[in-house]
Amino acid sequence: MTRVLFVGQKPETVDFSDPALPPGFDANQIHAGIDLAEATMTERGWDNDICMIAPDDSGIAVLAAQLASVDYDAVVIGGGLRIPPKGLVFFEKVVNAIHRGAPKAAIAFNTRPEDTAEAAARWTGEHQR
Repeated sequence: MTRVLFVGQKPETVDFSDPALPPGFDANQIHAGIDLAEATMTERGWDNDICMIAPDDSGIAVLAAQLASVDYDAVVIGGGLRIPPKGLVFFEKVVNAIHRGAPKAAIAFNTRPEDTAEAAARWTGEHQR
């Protein structure tokens, strides 16, 4: 069975004033998207975990612990971690934590929480479902 991890920034820690983020985005919309992502992955028959992290070293520690607990086929990194240019160094930390903690997992990127399953499907060979 396919196992997918969706990692993103805790919605309550996002700086929504950052012009790099889509206008009108807020924590409630992100939570709704995360719920939809989880439901979509479950509908595909996948085991899935959601790991929302703080944008600091404590977040990297949470991610590392999650990666150590389960072997994943794919890890999808949410846009909130990679879109804002001011978050580049943290994004690199996330990618490197995934590379170290899940070296066999494909790394995928969504464009919004709602297309997380599609991002994972591109790399799990299950894009036809």
